[in-house]
Formats: sequence, C-alpha cells, structure tokens
Amino acid sequence: MNRYSRLRGALAASALALSALTLGACAQNQATGRSQFVTMSAADEAKIGADEHPKVLEAFGGAYNNPRLAAYVQRVGEDLARRSELPDLKFTFTVLNSDIYNAFALPGGYIYITRGLLALMGSEAELASVLGHEIGHVTARHTAERMAQTTAANIGATIFSIGVAVLTGSSQAGNLAGQASGAIAGTVLASYSRDQEFEADKLGVRYMSLVGYNPEEAADMLAKLGEGARLELQIAGRPADEADQFSIMQTHPRTADRVREALAAARAQGLQAVANPRENVEEYYAAIDGMAVGGDADAGFVKGRTFTHPKLRFRFEAPEKYRLSDSQDAVRATGPDGAQITFDMRRGRAADPATFLTGEWARGAQLSGVERITVNGMQAATGVTRLRGQNGAVDARLVAIRMPDGTYFRILFLAPPQVMAREQEAFRRTTYSVRSLTAQEAQAAEPLRIRLVRAAAGDNFDSLARRMTANDGFERERFRIINGMRQGEAPVAGRLYKIVAER
Repeated sequence: MNRYSRLRGALAASALALSALTLGACAQNQATGRSQFVTMSAADEAKIGADEHPKVLEAFGGAYNNPRLAAYVQRVGEDLARRSELPDLKFTFTVLNSDIYNAFALPGGYIYITRGLLALMGSEAELASVLGHEIGHVTARHTAERMAQTTAANIGATIFSIGVAVLTGSSQAGNLAGQASGAIAGTVLASYSRDQEFEADKLGVRYMSLVGYNPEEAADMLAKLGEGARLELQIAGRPADEADQFSIMQTHPRTADRVREALAAARAQGLQAVANPRENVEEYYAAIDGMAVGGDADAGFVKGRTFTHPKLRFRFEAPEKYRLSDSQDAVRATGPDGAQITFDMRRGRAADPATFLTGEWARGAQLSGVERITVNGMQAATGVTRLRGQNGAVDARLVAIRMPDGTYFRILFLAPPQVMAREQEAFRRTTYSVRSLTAQEAQAAEPLRIRLVRAAAGDNFDSLARRMTANDGFERERFRIINGMRQGEAPVAGRLYKIVAER
C-alpha cells in the first residue's frame, strides 16, 4: 500500500551508493553561469534518473496510456531541450496517469507531468512553460547542488522530496503525497530553494523564447493553476486560503509575479522579444481531445463523489463535501476538518471478515466494537480504535468487505474524535454504498473525458457550460477555469472550448 515509502527507500539507497563514489568539486554551470559545489558527475545524475524512473512510474500511477499524447509532449519537450545548454542529453518526458496538478524532474533529464495539469492548460505555449521550467532544473543541476549541501544520511530524503516537488499551490497534491508516503506534506514539498526556482524560471523563459513561444505564458499558466487549486479546495468544502498551506507557493514562492521578475531579468541579460509567437491552441487541444479525467477504465475512475472500477466490477460513493482522488494503490477522499477516507483491496487468508480484520489487517491494534455486518449481500466486519498523532488523538474506523472473488475491500475512516462523531452517519452511508457491478454495468461504465466543442453563433457561457457532466455542482466554474476565461467573459463564435463529458 505504501509505495511512496518504498520509493523513498530505493532513492536513498541509490543516492548513498553514488555519494560514496563521488567527491565534491566546484564547477561553473554553463546554464546559470555561476560556480556550483557538486558531489556527483553528470553520469551519476543520469544513473539516478534511469534507476528511479520505473519506481516513479509505479508510485505515481504509471504512464498514461495514450501514445499520441505521449509523442506530442515528448516532441514539445525535445524542442525546448535542444535549445538548452544540454542539447545532447536524452530527455524523457512522461505523462503520469494522475489527476493532481503536478510536474517534476529527476536528474538525468527525466521529466513528468500529470493528466490533471494537462487538462488545465489551454495551449502548447502553456505546456512549454511548464516543461521549460523543469528542463531548467535539470540543466542548472539543482539536484546535484542540493545533494552537495546535504549530509549522506539525508541524501535519500532530499532526492525524494525533489522528485515529488509540486509545481503549483495545490494543497490537494501535497496532501496526496503526504498520505501516500506517511510523511507530512510539508516535508514532501520541501524542495528547491527560492533562488533555484528563480533560476529555473529564467532558464525556462529563455528556452521558450528560443523556440518561439511567448514567455509571458508562464505567468498566465501559474495564475490559472492557482485558480484551479482553489476550486479543488472549494469542491472539498475546505477554505480557499488553505491552497498555500503545504505548497511551493508558500515554502518556495513561485507566483506569476516572480515569473515576470525572471522574465525581466532574462531580458536584461539579452533575451529578445518574440515576434509572432507560437501558441498552437488547436494543436494542443487536438492532442488532449479524449483524455480521461478522473481516471480510466483499466484502473477505475472518479465521477464527482463516485468511484467505479469496471475491470474489478465494483463502485462506491464518498460523502458530500469530500474530494475523491485515485492513485496507483488506493482511492482517497479528503473531507472537511481533517476527515479522510482510504479505500483499497487486499487478498486475505481468512474467509471470515472479522478474522481478517482482527488477525490480518489490524493485527496488534486494540480494536473495539468489532461486529459482523452485511453490505449489499457481501459479508463484512467493522471495528474502531483511537490513534495518537502529532496533532492529538485521531479516531479510526476500519471496514473489511469480502468481495465475490474472495478479495477484501478495505475502508479506513480517519478523523479527530469530535469530527468522527459528527461524520458517523456519512461514513455509514459510504460503507453501504459499496456494491458489485453486473457484467452489463461494467461494460457500460465510461470515465469522463476532455471533449472539444466549437462555439456556434448562438452559444453563450451557460449553453456551453451546461454540456459539462462532471456532476459535482461546479461545472460552470470548472468550464471557466479550464478554458482560461475571465469572470463574465463571453465565448467567441468559431473558437474551440474544452468540456468534461462522457461522450
């Protein structure tokens, strides 16, 4: 279940092995022009990236299975990388099968971007702004620099935190990483320094300009990311100012204004203005047309508060004001006031759910109130316990449901005691929402996807927004944000717009 912890251990092992082989040295970085103290060679960095790439894929939900989209992102990234100071380095650009707003880089030219971030973008230029920034971290050798400043005992944790560095101020992304790794989100997000982020911004806008994009798109992209993060919090019923609590925007502020500062600095160093810049909106839209939103049929998908897994043939529904997010090993629901739910499946030796609960899943825990129940014809068991966390007591309710194929569907409800008391009925309804799908239901189940519509002469904002079928009550605001529209802006006849819909 804890794939992030295994990833962190593997990164630590490889990093410590490499640190034993290399000696510190000062060298001038050809991208930044400044002298750096580093403890590894470029070959060492490439080895780290190659070794950890498959582990990153496993930890972050794998690569999204869309060869056409993958080839497009690789092409855009390579165009930028060829203008960098490492034109001969083989860069690998990967679209991760995740809905959170995330992009990051590993040493050796391994760069990752999520489906969620691609869905938010509105042009090839915006994609280039993100990829250019991550290329900047690689060419500036920021990972090697951080490792040189870290003791051997901390090297693995440093690489891991750099590897999952979140591009934007989405606390949802930070919370997911923290939950999965068992570490606080602040530790996961502790990554590049403010100066390193500024350097990556300057390099990113330089690469964009050399390819022919307007580097101002980088600032516009960050503003849109901020809006998207605030919407996700609003959907989850959490305060909008929480967006910066565990984010790079707070720990290493990277705002639209800072990107404009980096652009001004790059221009002062000779960066030329771009005449007739490339935006390539329709090319970008064509690349993401049909991209899944909320998951896919193979791994299961989210629609509003409902999760459906056609291949394993089950579904369930989270309570109101909870935000569902799917990952490689579990589905998580984040609710108000610290309430969280984790759903996963495990094989068990015991045929009796109560025995599985007490003797396998929660063996050694002091469970109370253990009882056998029936959930939509399936045998199940539940029990409660109280845990001690850094911020005080946390109540936990465990539910184990034996599925028709003999596997166990596990639900872990976590909340502070006063919140658990308030949420009991909502948690009970979620438990009893778990049910099997018939073969016909599983075959008919489809994830939401990005679809393109061209505004007609009679269309207005509402007529287009009504075509969104996200089913979470926030269709109008999501339509505005994913299309980069200002409040009150009317659609333009003949222009393409993104919607999220089944068909």
